[in-house]
Parts: sequence; C-alpha cells; structure tokens
Amino acid sequence: MAVVKSRTLRTLYIVLGSFFLGLAFVGVVLPIIPTVGPVLLAAFFFSRSSERFDQWLIDNRLFGGIVRDWRAGLGFTVRAKTIAIAAIAATFTISIVFVIDPAALRVAMIALAVALAIYIARLPTKQAEPVPV
Repeated sequence: MAVVKSRTLRTLYIVLGSFFLGLAFVGVVLPIIPTVGPVLLAAFFFSRSSERFDQWLIDNRLFGGIVRDWRAGLGFTVRAKTIAIAAIAATFTISIVFVIDPAALRVAMIALAVALAIYIARLPTKQAEPVPV
C-alpha cells in the first residue's frame, strides 16, 4: 500500500497503528484479549503511514509472521483460528450475560459473534510448520 500524502492523516494512522499494536502486546499477556486482529489493524495503519514502521512490524519477531502470512494470503493455523473463536465466544458470552441488558441488543451481539466466528473459520488455513525430529 502506498503511504498517504497528508501529514495529518499519516499522524492519525501512526497513532492508530501504535494503539492497536499496544493492544496486541496486551493480548500476548492476557489471553482474553485477541492478538491477531489488533496486529493486522496495526499493520494496515503502519502501511499507510510509514514505510519504516511497516517494515519494523514485518520484521518483528513476535508479530511479523502474522502480518507476512496475512499479506501472502496464507491464512492462519488451526490453532490460531481456534484461539480466536474461543476468545470471541468467551468475551461475547461475558458481555451478553453480565453487561448487556436489552434483549434485542443481546440478539444482535449473538449474531455478530456467530458472524465473526464464521468469517474466521472460512479464512484460509495455513498448515502448521512440521516439528523437526
């Protein structure tokens, strides 16, 4: 992707990229917060704001593989999909049971959770790397 020319928009994209990357780092530590989505959002914003930040993220030991695989169209491993769908189920269930009150909003949240799970399940599945013997 090409870096935007507007200085204001580039700054906004860097701030958003940094925010989502920070969220991804928190997701590494706290299993209830997803990691892949924020990393991909950070990659999008960095690719539009700064070639240097974009390259740093691609080369990052922790998150670079996620971005490279996504951009190459390789998808995610079964493990990553399982974790993502489990995180969606857990967080949406907590929200629906303890936070959301109106029934219509609960139904909408359930529909969104199902749609997200189906979307993730339909993404390409990358074969896990064989373990060297």
